[in-house]
Amino acid sequence: MSSNTPSSPTPTNEIAQSGWFSRFLAGVEWLGNLLPHPITLFASLALFIVLLSGVLGYFDVSVLDPRPVGANGREADGIIEVISLMNAEGLQRIVTGLVTNFTGFAPLGTVLVALLGVSVAEHSGLLSTVMRSMVMNASKQVVTVVIVFAGIVSNTASELGYVVLIPLAAMIFHSLGRHPLAGLAAAFAGVSAGYSANLLLGTVDPLLSGITQDASRMIDPEYVVGPEVNWYFMFISTFVVAIMGAIVTEKVVEPRLGVYDPSEASIDLGKQQQMDAPTPLEIKAMKWAGVSFVLMCALLAFTIVPEDGILRHPDTGLVAGSPFLKGIVAFIFVTFAIPGFVYGRIAGTMKNDRDVIDAMAKSMSSMGLYITLVFFAAQFVAFFKWTNLGTVLAVKGAAFLQATGFDGPEVFLLFILMCGIVNLSLGSASAQWAVTAPIFVPMLMLIGFAPEVIQAAYRIGDSVTNVISPMMSYFGLILAIAAKYKKDLGMGTLIATMLPYTLTFIVGWSILFYAWVFLFGLPVGPGAATYYSPVP
Repeated sequence: MSSNTPSSPTPTNEIAQSGWFSRFLAGVEWLGNLLPHPITLFASLALFIVLLSGVLGYFDVSVLDPRPVGANGREADGIIEVISLMNAEGLQRIVTGLVTNFTGFAPLGTVLVALLGVSVAEHSGLLSTVMRSMVMNASKQVVTVVIVFAGIVSNTASELGYVVLIPLAAMIFHSLGRHPLAGLAAAFAGVSAGYSANLLLGTVDPLLSGITQDASRMIDPEYVVGPEVNWYFMFISTFVVAIMGAIVTEKVVEPRLGVYDPSEASIDLGKQQQMDAPTPLEIKAMKWAGVSFVLMCALLAFTIVPEDGILRHPDTGLVAGSPFLKGIVAFIFVTFAIPGFVYGRIAGTMKNDRDVIDAMAKSMSSMGLYITLVFFAAQFVAFFKWTNLGTVLAVKGAAFLQATGFDGPEVFLLFILMCGIVNLSLGSASAQWAVTAPIFVPMLMLIGFAPEVIQAAYRIGDSVTNVISPMMSYFGLILAIAAKYKKDLGMGTLIATMLPYTLTFIVGWSILFYAWVFLFGLPVGPGAATYYSPVP
């Protein structure tokens, strides 16, 4: 058939143009546009908490303390009352705690410290070289799974996957005679729908664990949630999600897209900007960076593997609760910074300490919006805790779940689905978790589930709908890249193309979660509990 012959609408376009799907997209856009900026949202929620506490405090709203006598130092049964902030004492507490709420917000320091190390590896070119080496050297038989896999692991360096890998994947598929939008979709699925999975701990781990810890302490003031608590589950998820993404690409998305017609492109594909393969010098630098990484891991193992390792727990001699786990953010910093600098020195992108400092400063300068967001999010979380609103809502919610008999593992199905729906309109992982964690972490703790498992379930829901959310911060960039290959491509078509990934991932990843946690009884991370019960 000639390329000039009009082709019939593909199933993807039929989905995108169907009435129900159009209404769905319009509803998501309408709801998303109603929401203010996340910073404004947190400021408004903080004010709302103050006003609501005044109203509920006036009516003496309270619940029975559900924790048994003897737990966490409790000496007798008690009442948990809503504490009003709309009085003199409340105002005093607000104005005196404004700064400490911000500086004491757990995710702030941990994310910034981890990012300092990641920034060296990113700006030296190490992460880009690793990603290009993985994808451009992959054989035709495995290129799809490698692209999805590379997208998942690229999340360690935040926007690198969006900026580098997604355009590269489209180019590679086109060069192989395959539909470039299928390559774009595969990379987009890995980077965005597989957001929480990874082989290494990244900046998202301390960010979420800090919020989870604050929420869990509404029930247990001594509870500790470290950045590593989901690592086992997220490690294995990397491979499972990569395989699912490759299958969806080759069995569903690419057949629906059909044979690519170059006349649909909005650019001259023969003159499109090519992304070069790693040079011999870059490969040499990457190898030595890998050697430095292995040496560091060996040195670290020497401190925790022996029974008398200096980073084991000083009293129990165990890894659980040890300085190693408590200081995991420092190791994230070091394991990215040193290989990054080694790469930079050999590749010539970093010559001295000034280049390292400049790389760190560039990353910090891009964190202004995040720091501003954290300030208002910290106030919201603190007010929620001071007023006891989170605990009261959790107790009432837990009682409702128990009364309806929906207090077993099946509750996570609804929780994952809810997180995925909320993510359609509130795309920021930290913003969404800061809003939902103070309610759902205590609630699910009260029916017997540990915060570590709750957080793992949240990460599934938060990831899988990223690729179909117009509110996702990089959605416009992906649309612009896709439009180069199909000039009349609209948002509906892109979302319809990505919808099979969302449906497959939410089902497959949830099944993996249930099998891992409840069928095989495996921990989601080092020292992570599955069930929670108050400790006397």
